[in-house]
Amino acid sequence: MARTRATKGASSTAKAEPAKPSSTSAYSLPPEAKNPPRFFIIPKTATPAARIVTLQNPRYAKPTRYLVCPEAGFFEFNKITPPKSAPRSWLLDNARLEGGSKGGLDAQVASNPELYVATPIDPLFLLLPALATTEGCKSGDDAKGSKKRMFLSSDDHFDAISEPGGHLVDILAWPSAREILVSRMDAVCASVEAGDEQMYRLSEKRLVEEILSKAKRMSEKGLPKSLEDKFVTKALEAPILGIRSKPSPSAESKSTSESSTPQADGADSQSTVSSVETSASSASEASTVATSVSGDSGANEVLTSAITASEEVIKLQRLRIAFNFICSSYIAPPLAGQLKELVSKSSSVDFTPLDEYITQLAKLRQEAMAARAPDYSRKRALDDEEEYERAEKRRKKEEEDKVKKANQSRGVKQLAKINTSGMKKMSDFFKKKT
Repeated sequence: MARTRATKGASSTAKAEPAKPSSTSAYSLPPEAKNPPRFFIIPKTATPAARIVTLQNPRYAKPTRYLVCPEAGFFEFNKITPPKSAPRSWLLDNARLEGGSKGGLDAQVASNPELYVATPIDPLFLLLPALATTEGCKSGDDAKGSKKRMFLSSDDHFDAISEPGGHLVDILAWPSAREILVSRMDAVCASVEAGDEQMYRLSEKRLVEEILSKAKRMSEKGLPKSLEDKFVTKALEAPILGIRSKPSPSAESKSTSESSTPQADGADSQSTVSSVETSASSASEASTVATSVSGDSGANEVLTSAITASEEVIKLQRLRIAFNFICSSYIAPPLAGQLKELVSKSSSVDFTPLDEYITQLAKLRQEAMAARAPDYSRKRALDDEEEYERAEKRRKKEEEDKVKKANQSRGVKQLAKINTSGMKKMSDFFKKKT
């Protein structure tokens, strides 16, 4: 019977191919959109008539998005973003967001996890760029020649902040929104009647008082921890003079009981008192050493500062920080500088205790820095041990030189006297020729 031999190709095809895992899923997600949706958190008081509009930013004079509701008022958007070191994304169920209940999964993945939170904003700040402008104003009669603002109607002020791409005209069509803007304008402006129309002009004094009232409410509720630590606690912290040990209550009670113990009369009593004082002092020294080394509760270290800020100074500092924060967030830099100068002269709040404390604190910090700085003009006196070490090194070096000279031969000594300034060195003869 003839034998048959299997070919190489037949043996390879005879092997069973491994089964491929199924990559199909029960649900399929659509591809990522080029213009992904953004997530806004708006207040519950906002009605369906609320709109996201474009208005001029009062601080930077750039078009910015705001939320305006005819009933709830004006809101600004604050963007909250996660740290770049922790990438995140959102998985959205569109069926639930739209309020429906579909059978399948209509989901979407957003790779940009940013949130825009709508927080209330005083519309007064949106009007300040028009109220504080000095364009087209008269020159004042003072020595500085500053321009004096004129009384203008509310419509004239609204036209000054209206932009071609803005939505202020649409907002003014709402009677409630217009009423809010006019009422906030009346709070910081001096007004006069011209016929049947009311005319307004910005009053810096009223504006300072209005912002101060906002700063008071902000500081009374407490500043955020970041502002409190950096601009209040550390700003008012005085230099440390030293560290003293404060005995614990148990040690104080023990010393009190020892001192209240009746003693005998005469010489025996004197010796007993001296022995008690000696033992008490040795015990206190031992407890202090133990506390500094092992951290026992026998004594507590207390830092003594040069000066300490009073409660009034701390409150004034919080108020000033809140005022500066509002100015730096919602008011243009030129007007903010004027308001910061006027707030120091305000009659409602006296910042004199705070200014005096800061002046005294600056002097103490300068003195502390001068005391810690090294004085390089004075030369440090050498100790006896350092002088002895230097003299010993110098003596050893002289002895070594004498020994080397004594061991040199006559030829070496004569060669050392030869002037070799014009001669070539031996290494020059072994260099490669170029």
